[in-house]
Amino acid sequence: MRIVHVESGRHLYGGARQVAYLIDALSQRGHENALVCPPGHALAARALRATVHEVPMHGDLDLGMTRRLCRVFAELDGDIVHVHSRRGADFFAGRACERDGRAALLTRRVDNPELRAWARFKYRPYRRIVAISRAVRDELCSRGGLDAARVPVIASAVDTREFRPDPNARSRVLREFALDDRAVVVGAAAQLIPRKGHELLLRALPELVRRVARVQVLCFGRGPLRAPLERLVTELDLSRSVRFVGFRDDFAALLPGLDVLVHPAAREGLGLAVLESMAAGVPIVATAVGGIVDAIQDGAEGLLVAAGDGLGLVTAIERLAGDVALRQRLGAAGRSRAEREFSIARMADGYAEVYRNVH
Repeated sequence: MRIVHVESGRHLYGGARQVAYLIDALSQRGHENALVCPPGHALAARALRATVHEVPMHGDLDLGMTRRLCRVFAELDGDIVHVHSRRGADFFAGRACERDGRAALLTRRVDNPELRAWARFKYRPYRRIVAISRAVRDELCSRGGLDAARVPVIASAVDTREFRPDPNARSRVLREFALDDRAVVVGAAAQLIPRKGHELLLRALPELVRRVARVQVLCFGRGPLRAPLERLVTELDLSRSVRFVGFRDDFAALLPGLDVLVHPAAREGLGLAVLESMAAGVPIVATAVGGIVDAIQDGAEGLLVAAGDGLGLVTAIERLAGDVALRQRLGAAGRSRAEREFSIARMADGYAEVYRNVH
């Protein structure tokens, strides 16, 4: 089977990495893959097992995208078009497939609400709309009004060979960021955008620093909120305890060296950083929102707190900071669950089944 994948982002964030994982796994199963993406997409530079076709994609207002996608879909003549992203691709690629009668499916990665009439119109061309978590499916079906039979759930995956426990990682982190060996190192790994909850975390940190004097918070990621968040750190006198370290190509090597991963999101489709931390054996403190509850059971793989509960985050981090045995138990349970339920092979098998059903 020949699958044409459409990914409209430009960076190798969570969704794009899922596309790379899926293409490689499908290729190993004998499927032929083509990737349609904007010029300069980070995916195009990877050694993908796919032919890459660059097409300009300028977002939700790019009215010429349908025409351009129609042309490239006709050229590639795949059995199925699989659209992986938003930014206009979810709408315009659907119109292109509908126009030419092509079998198409869409992966929906966020649990943002949509008006029912708009959701039904936008998703009409797709034979399946794959949700990455129960929260995303519930949003599509309950508020969006979609038929549940069209909305299977296939969880995102993590590469458990790349993300794995490493006893040498802590010394690597301490050396890289010049930290004291007594530091309690807490990481936050997410785009610097409002729904990821960085402001909630920062406003709670003065209390955490009061309780855990040696805490050091490393914020991995980039985004439009970096400057405002840095100003907030200064305002709260947290400069000695918080560092923004940007997007790191060596994140997989550093992650196992963290003592705790905190993910204080207000909304979350599933949370790839959560899955990666589980695979790396790092205990997690997160808000019980969206698909996070599909990955983390409170007290099993991590500690969950209510959305917006800054004091709850502080208390959970403090608890883990003072209990090495608990950190080890939660980390080991997370690793086991990542291998069992969030493997690339399991994700690829799920999509292969959907392809057979819609072809």
